[in-house]
Amino acid sequence: MPTTIEDGDNVFIFLDVKRNWIRKVKAGAKFHSNKGIIEFDDIIGRPYGIKVESHSGTIFQIHRPSQNDIQISMGRATQIIYPKDAGTIVNEAGICAGSRVVEAGTGSGSLTWVLSRIVGSEGHVYTYEVREDMYNRAQKNLKRFADMDRITMYNKDVLDGIEERDVDAVVFDLATPWLAVKEAHVALKPSRFVVSYSPTIEQVMKTCKELGEEGKWGMVKTLEILERELMVREGKTRPPTWMVGHTGYITFARKLMV
Repeated sequence: MPTTIEDGDNVFIFLDVKRNWIRKVKAGAKFHSNKGIIEFDDIIGRPYGIKVESHSGTIFQIHRPSQNDIQISMGRATQIIYPKDAGTIVNEAGICAGSRVVEAGTGSGSLTWVLSRIVGSEGHVYTYEVREDMYNRAQKNLKRFADMDRITMYNKDVLDGIEERDVDAVVFDLATPWLAVKEAHVALKPSRFVVSYSPTIEQVMKTCKELGEEGKWGMVKTLEILERELMVREGKTRPPTWMVGHTGYITFARKLMV
């Protein structure tokens, strides 16, 4: 992986926790903010991790974007599955290099991008989004950051059927995931996971009820992941007054052979 900033790279421009941007470097172009202008020509060829002074004297940090940086940037206009939840989904569902994963709905494309990185060049992500506006937004995000050879996008309702068979995981971020459970069972390999991400407990209850019927699913469990950063300062280290608390409930179940 290159260690210097090159023309065409995405960079993470950091001022503080509330003011940061991901921008594509372009020779001859500039980054504009209310704290000044940065000439991209001044950073091309220099290493990541540098400090750069804008024309108005403000110091910015220039970093290579992390997975979290990119994932959160995709959802600034919409709700996303947060990195803390995405990591749990990947780990609990056993998604790895070479996995074939079905996702619905695509939303901003944030989780789609994470999954495509995990499955690698030998795996594939098939993602369904019924809303045309969200489909178009996700496509724009993914073309900016993702390897599209690993992703197949559908602008269709997953309730009309999952086209793929013998997949390694099915992940739902839907308003009514319980209606899609039967489709997941048909698409999955035996013993593989369906995952449902829902913001409300009522959705979880309906999904778990559906998973418990007909003896088609085993090892059903629901998790909630909380994240709290610490403010580390000499003599007064403590948690901040805010935290990434409830974002959603994640339900997992494994396909049984009936």
